[in-house]
Amino acid sequence: MRGARHARWAACAVAAGLVAAACGGGDGNGGGGDSGAVLSSSWGDPQNPLEPANTNEVQGGKVLDMIFRGLKKYDPETGEAKDMLAESIETTDSQNFTVTVKDGWTFSNGEQVTAQSFVDAWNYGASLKNNQRNAYFFSYIEGYDAVHPEDGSEQTADTLSGLEVTGERTFTVRLNQKFSTFPETLGYNAYVPLPKAFFDDHDAWLAKPVGNGPYMVDSYTRGSQMSLRKWEDYPGDDEAQNGGVDLKVYTDNNTAYTDLLAGNLDLVDDVPAAQLRNVQNDLGDRYINTPAGIIQTLAFPFYDENWNKEGSDDVRKGLSRAIDRGQITETIFQKTRTPAKDWTSPVLGEDGGFDPELCGDLCEYDPDEAKKLIEQGGGLPGGQVRISYNADTGSHKEWVDAVCNSINNALDNDRACVGNPIGTFADFRSQITDQNMSGPFRAGWQMDYPLIQNFLQPLYYTNASSNDGKWSNKQFDDLVDQANAESDTAKAVDLFQQAEEVVRDNMAAIPLWYQNGSAGYSERLSNVKLNPFSVPVYNEIQVS
Repeated sequence: MRGARHARWAACAVAAGLVAAACGGGDGNGGGGDSGAVLSSSWGDPQNPLEPANTNEVQGGKVLDMIFRGLKKYDPETGEAKDMLAESIETTDSQNFTVTVKDGWTFSNGEQVTAQSFVDAWNYGASLKNNQRNAYFFSYIEGYDAVHPEDGSEQTADTLSGLEVTGERTFTVRLNQKFSTFPETLGYNAYVPLPKAFFDDHDAWLAKPVGNGPYMVDSYTRGSQMSLRKWEDYPGDDEAQNGGVDLKVYTDNNTAYTDLLAGNLDLVDDVPAAQLRNVQNDLGDRYINTPAGIIQTLAFPFYDENWNKEGSDDVRKGLSRAIDRGQITETIFQKTRTPAKDWTSPVLGEDGGFDPELCGDLCEYDPDEAKKLIEQGGGLPGGQVRISYNADTGSHKEWVDAVCNSINNALDNDRACVGNPIGTFADFRSQITDQNMSGPFRAGWQMDYPLIQNFLQPLYYTNASSNDGKWSNKQFDDLVDQANAESDTAKAVDLFQQAEEVVRDNMAAIPLWYQNGSAGYSERLSNVKLNPFSVPVYNEIQVS
């Protein structure tokens, strides 16, 4: 099968306008290191327990990346989907696939990883009764409508009819439509295998997850720390170069940065905006700033009639034109963000679907046009917009305040926009999941895999897993279905871009900026880098 040709990254390079201010990631202490030494890194509590099919946010995803390996793994340098546990994935028609699992893989409890380990995990993730956030990722597989009906009816099957174990290490997958790049999606954590222990004593597994990756969970105290330790018998060729990682929970990344400078923390993987002016002097070549597949947007609750009525698209377009992206990315983020020109990411490259002309004037600051569009759409609901965000990580207060100031200045109204901080990331995500939003909310998207499909379908397809605002448009859905069925890469990309034009014409979300991955680390560490998803490649870090 073809590798992921849609995206290419180069370490320490300028990629499509995303400027790497400093490469970082050098040898630091000269290489080598103590393979038994443990490093500490900043972190935030995940929204949900670490079930792979129930984790669709960054903090939980970091841990899954460390404790699991799937059929594919995305190269930490290039982003290419390479075989990991897959010995082969074969198809003749882009709809029926035969998967052969490599021999010799086990979970950290000694249990063999077999074809059944994958099929059981995928059936669990798809089943409606298990209420998994990533269930939608299995919707391509035949029988999904029976195990996870979307019409409110009860499920009529417990397993996907499109999955069949045909041998200890082989299984077949039949999709309900052609999906030529399906194998390239299988590095996403929703598709990892699960041990029998997950099903035999689920509560015990949740308390201390067992996986098949280079690390094992040693302990976890919510609100404090998760400790992971190297699995000495890990069978893969990407074993940990350190003894483990202590993920320390911080509710303020400025505090994490202060602890880094004080020698109380080894790694901060999101340098706070308030420190960007100083970080180069503070850390020198121990500061990393590299392009990443991340876009920040403002999402809207389309389940609220104020945002789903005639004219509301003009209001959203007006708000977009009231945001001075250039000034915000320069003054708040010191050019570690780039004003968005579409709804994807420059790291895809134009051959992969990035289009710097797609948003056009709708992403350009124009106060007069902003006022005109908002008035044309009936005005701001209730006379004011409140932008919700989590206040614990990510320097969101600074940019939300800046966005609101821009909107207020453009509309000549000091109260047209205000920020609405929500205490923790977990609480913020819970309010979104429970559909309790009444106005725009931050919706940063970190790609799951490097395809234009991943920037569009999970976010905007009807009832998709990360379609938090519940936007729905049949024209968009039909174009995505056509693109997935297209075996010619160029034609598929063109269809996805047509679907993206529907997103633009309805302003389903307001694109703000593309984000670089940023990190800082202590003198104890060397060989530190961020992958194309902006996540530290923990297993390659060396500790003196």
